[in-house]
Amino acid sequence: MINYGFIVSYDGSRYEGWQRQVRTAETIQGKIESAFEKVTGEKVQVIGAGRTDAGVHALGQYANCHMAKSVPPAKLQEKLNRTLPDDISISRMEEKEDRFHSRFSARVKHYRYRIRVSPEKNVFERRYVWQLGENLNITAMRVAAGFLVGTHDFTSFCGNKHMKKSAVRTIYSIDLSEENGELRIDYKGDGFLQNMIRIITGTLVEIGEGKKRDTDISTILAAKDRSRAGFTAPPQGLTLVEVVY
Repeated sequence: MINYGFIVSYDGSRYEGWQRQVRTAETIQGKIESAFEKVTGEKVQVIGAGRTDAGVHALGQYANCHMAKSVPPAKLQEKLNRTLPDDISISRMEEKEDRFHSRFSARVKHYRYRIRVSPEKNVFERRYVWQLGENLNITAMRVAAGFLVGTHDFTSFCGNKHMKKSAVRTIYSIDLSEENGELRIDYKGDGFLQNMIRIITGTLVEIGEGKKRDTDISTILAAKDRSRAGFTAPPQGLTLVEVVY
């Protein structure tokens, strides 16, 4: 079996997330697996580094799959891109060692959340930015973000109420930067729970609006209770930027 690894970029606006589903064909994983079957005749399982939610985008999602047939990576990539919809693209396809696994081999995942804080709308970016349109106390948000950096149990920031696995994750950094009326929040960590970044973002925004205090983060973490954190920010502002191995 040949293990192929590749970068996937996609506009997630019209898809029901990364993970293949029985009830719909409109998923990123499903579209790529269908393209592989059309191009090679093989049914493959495409493994992604992260399972992005419905409406979430990716610049640098990483994926791999095993095939019985050996095809030059450049040729396979070209044929797949001709078959895939225009809002999904594959790049940097290469053969990987057999034990390589997109999810379990990942060391760092980098996500970016974009928020328009200016009152002026950019209609051409509406699919990729949360159009909040209000000033936020970014200083307080930075202080709050500092409490989240490190290794913690993030149960309070998990959207899956029935998750039985460990909710312990490590966030390496949360960086907030503002430019041209847009606030960008860059998250880097070893992995993230379902809706975790969007819930953290919603909580930070509530702090920026003065609805919560920056020091509330420690109490929220300790509670291990989803109801103690803020709301879940909308999906369109979130992009998986890069996966580091």
